[in-house]
Amino acid sequence: MDNVKEDVPENEPVITAIPLLAPAEGVPKIIADEATFENALRDLEKGSGPFAVDAERASGYKFSARAYLIQIKRRGGGLHLIDPIPFGPNHRLFLELNALLQSDEVILHASTQDLPCLRELGINPKKLFDTELGGRIAGLPRVGLGPLLESLMEISLAKEHSAADWSQRPLPQEWLNYAALDVELLVELRDKIYGLLASANKLEWASEEFQAILDAPPPPPRVDPWRRTSGMHKIKKRNQLAVVRALWTVRNEIAQESDISQGRLLSDAAIVEIASVAHVKTIKTKKDLERALRPLGLRARWMENTASWISAISDALALSEEQWPQTRTDSDSLPPIKIWRERFPEKYAPLTHAKALLLAKAEELSIPLENMLTPEYIRRICWNAPKGEVAGALATLGARNWQIEITAPILEAALLETIPLAAPESEEPETAPVEM
Repeated sequence: MDNVKEDVPENEPVITAIPLLAPAEGVPKIIADEATFENALRDLEKGSGPFAVDAERASGYKFSARAYLIQIKRRGGGLHLIDPIPFGPNHRLFLELNALLQSDEVILHASTQDLPCLRELGINPKKLFDTELGGRIAGLPRVGLGPLLESLMEISLAKEHSAADWSQRPLPQEWLNYAALDVELLVELRDKIYGLLASANKLEWASEEFQAILDAPPPPPRVDPWRRTSGMHKIKKRNQLAVVRALWTVRNEIAQESDISQGRLLSDAAIVEIASVAHVKTIKTKKDLERALRPLGLRARWMENTASWISAISDALALSEEQWPQTRTDSDSLPPIKIWRERFPEKYAPLTHAKALLLAKAEELSIPLENMLTPEYIRRICWNAPKGEVAGALATLGARNWQIEITAPILEAALLETIPLAAPESEEPETAPVEM
């Protein structure tokens, strides 16, 4: 499980939590052969109730998002740590495990992170409970696994190995202990959050969200994924874009072939820095490249592939103007919000009212606005102004029934407004995602 550090809200009460240092039954031996895997399946079959599941990847180290450890716990069925590498995707035992998991609910924390790597192995849950998303809908202020255990169960969980390279073998014992603790109390945590949702009449909302996650198709391939390079806002010229595209493409090919994270080969910052200077001077040697990257203080893997970077730069600089990338894609991205006020006032006015009214409703319901309705949907409704057809437009965008019931009437009312609300002085202009 990859964990994101959360900011602690001001005035949050201090909870004296008991540290959870090891699983109650100890850390099980890692499962790396068929006989042990089969025994684990028999143990899990003897248990009852939902399955607590987690996966560890090697984000930041590997190109792939494959799982390098699977953790499973079930009441009466034990806690098990499975090394998926000796078995591989769609192994008969993973298919048997999948059939078993489909017999009941699967509990995941931040499920959208782990579902892709689980599905790669052949694991496709039919019923889901996401403790992170459930906590959001319940209105809890902090929804990381550690903070949830602290606030709801008064137990603290160490997270010092969350960013480790889980691809290495053998896995250290302290890492296995950390991984086991991620599922040790996940069933009990699920029960706590389930109770909160039920008491707030939000259980149906959460169920719709969980099912939507399971039903969501794989995301389509991105058009020009190189345009998402961090720091692209610094690139102003089309010949610079050509250098970014060339370096990103070569880096992606090397990363995929060697299964190394792209950023460990050449960072986005380095690509942007090279592109910024390559249009005024040709980079032909390793020393030229070192000078270009010196401001970043880089001492990384990039030197191992110097010839590839220089070749990519040369190829990009040799392109004719007609071959340079365009500064904007033919996408359906909306204009940045910061220009709506002056250039599209008839759309800006409803947007200001929609945001204010929806935020008030979200606070009333104790749910984050982004979970009550995706901010992009709000912008698109105000941009397209489908008066009288907001519910249908929201459904087309992907909003769930419960979200439509709450927000469609609010948006209908906002679309009638012609005078914008004054933005708070401290509020920074919101910008919609725009691809260059």
